[in-house]
Amino acid sequence: MTYKQINKLDVWRKLSDGSSCKAGELAQNKQGVYFQYEAGYLDRFSNLSPFNLNFNSSLQLAPNTPHRGLHGAFSDSLPDGWGLLLMDRVFRQAEIHPTQITAMDRLAFVGDRAMGSLFYQPTSKLSCPNIDEQLSLSELGLEAQAIFDGQTTEVLQALVNAGSSGGARPKAQLYLKEGESEFCSTEYKKGSEAYLVKFTSSQLALGHEESICEAVYLTMANQAGIDVPQWKLLNAPVNSGAKQWLALKRFDTTITPEGAEGRLHLHSASGLLDADYRMPSLDYEDLIKASSLLCKSPVAGQKMFRRMIFNLFSFNQDDHSKNWAFLQHDNGQWDLAPFYDVTFSPSPYSEHATAFSGFGKKPSLKAIQKLASQANFSNWKQAQQVIIQVVDAINSFKKTAQEFNVTPETRRLIGRQIDNGYQENKLLLQK
Repeated sequence: MTYKQINKLDVWRKLSDGSSCKAGELAQNKQGVYFQYEAGYLDRFSNLSPFNLNFNSSLQLAPNTPHRGLHGAFSDSLPDGWGLLLMDRVFRQAEIHPTQITAMDRLAFVGDRAMGSLFYQPTSKLSCPNIDEQLSLSELGLEAQAIFDGQTTEVLQALVNAGSSGGARPKAQLYLKEGESEFCSTEYKKGSEAYLVKFTSSQLALGHEESICEAVYLTMANQAGIDVPQWKLLNAPVNSGAKQWLALKRFDTTITPEGAEGRLHLHSASGLLDADYRMPSLDYEDLIKASSLLCKSPVAGQKMFRRMIFNLFSFNQDDHSKNWAFLQHDNGQWDLAPFYDVTFSPSPYSEHATAFSGFGKKPSLKAIQKLASQANFSNWKQAQQVIIQVVDAINSFKKTAQEFNVTPETRRLIGRQIDNGYQENKLLLQK
């Protein structure tokens, strides 16, 4: 098949009331990818990426790295890991090698299926429209598991349409209706709500317990006073190997009183700060400062500090730059996105992807005190109260995990690491 590359795309933004407006245009030549804001958008709205885009009508060239030659705001629309695997399968089935595909081609393929409010036109000819029908959640989950485990190379179109989110785990962006746990759709229908459903595999670090372990961590984070997404556990089919799959309610969608679906602009720390998520490239110092500046609130810095402490004591070390995000409302106001991808995820060297004022692990008391000061706490005692509250919530792990029917073996594995982490960092609790 002869494939013609995409050289120009219109960038649109879906608003929280369900209406859409053109934000600008992307164009590509041998020098790279350029973006230009639409004049009408400049008059009515705010900057999509305040740290890296000029909010004017100039032509703006994207940096070569770290976003595949795209600006960070638009790179956030592309999947990585799982979603990229599905996309590449479609290209290969069309006899197009993925290396021939540019980032602009991928944006055209994603079209209106990205997380967040941005969508792109024209849509790629290889991208099939969403299927307006009820789908079997069990069938999709088993298909995703088979692909992830390497048992099949065929891809269901519905799974491709539901697969534009990031991360390595098999998952799907789906619409679910209350009381109809077996059926789902890739298309919004009145009365349904948008979820990200995470499937499991024996190939994952925690095997088929990944979903329930993440549910335990979400419960602990909520107890620690951290804003987490709404979620629920769905019963998995017996032949999946899992007892339950985790469904996270999407926080980038809104429903109007009339029943229309709207969107909020979602921007990751990776895209906002040009931080490469594939390697340690971020410090909590950066996140705390960015949160306070972007959200124009000292409380945002304190919320980020609380999340940082949770990750430190809970062994959530996969805290890379794509696992932090911000939401922009139609009026330009930014908020921290809820705390997501929060689970037990130790790294090979027990180091965090995001550093603590230069420390990859076991940060010094001085480093955390410095971060507390940057997070707008009036004194160390105030910050310590937050640390104590977070540690108390994490100390409930064994009890909470038992309530979620995590196996004794996995409870011991995670519990031992949490205990070790407490011993390593308990100096932060000393008066």
